[in-house]
Amino acid sequence: MNFSNIIEEIAKNDPEVYGKLDSRRSAMKNFFRFTGKASIAALPLAVGGMFKKAYAGGESTLIIDTLNFALTLEYIESEFYKQAVASGIIPNATALGALTTIRDHEIAHVAFLRSVIMSLGGTPVTYTAASFDFTAHGTFPTVFTDYGVMLAVAQTFEDTGVRAYKGQAANVYESNVVLRAALRIHSVEARHAAHVREMRRRTGLLVPPGTLLQPWITLNQSGIASPAVQASYNGEELTTQAGINIVNINGFAIAATEASEAFDEPLSKEQVVTIVTPFFA
Repeated sequence: MNFSNIIEEIAKNDPEVYGKLDSRRSAMKNFFRFTGKASIAALPLAVGGMFKKAYAGGESTLIIDTLNFALTLEYIESEFYKQAVASGIIPNATALGALTTIRDHEIAHVAFLRSVIMSLGGTPVTYTAASFDFTAHGTFPTVFTDYGVMLAVAQTFEDTGVRAYKGQAANVYESNVVLRAALRIHSVEARHAAHVREMRRRTGLLVPPGTLLQPWITLNQSGIASPAVQASYNGEELTTQAGINIVNINGFAIAATEASEAFDEPLSKEQVVTIVTPFFA
């Protein structure tokens, strides 16, 4: 996330933000003075403090609830990747480097969300490694001993995250600040999902015969030879957007597979909770 343009982005939707932060000149002057002195790890607290001053009031509960839901998902992913990287079964340095990078992203997301929630006066949820059972109570007993299973579970988490953040974006549509934040996180999850899918495509592990695994979801196909993950993909087969059927639109030869690939469908909070609950200890 580029902290240096956050205030500018908010101003596009709320021209009064500079007045709420005293003035444009003083807000930017103080912000850049801080960034010149402090480490990047400390920035969320400062930014959150500025937001709290500017937006204290009825919007805070919605922001905190949304961020805590996001934080829960980030905890799941960060703890999963910590254990994945430490498992010793990743077959080569390239794959280890990729999963380590994703792990570090998820750890940073946890730290960022916790800092912002606290700066807004909220109480962040807290989880540890002991909070989770990544075998899903025996559904994936070899998750950290079988590389193919590990990647399949990683893909499912990432694909679920993409749809979850899109679902939350719809729920906070009236709050431009939270909406923009949700969509930014959505894009990071999408990049993770695409990379893990590419890793699975190269290995061919647990990919059903005849399936061409793409960086994106095709119809409601998981690309994983297990029905246990299907809930994360149901509903992705839609080919109609905003009431318009994309298949063969305007005379172009567009198949249902291609039409479904063009959009990620949102998951509701309730759907996501159902999907991830088996992974809690």
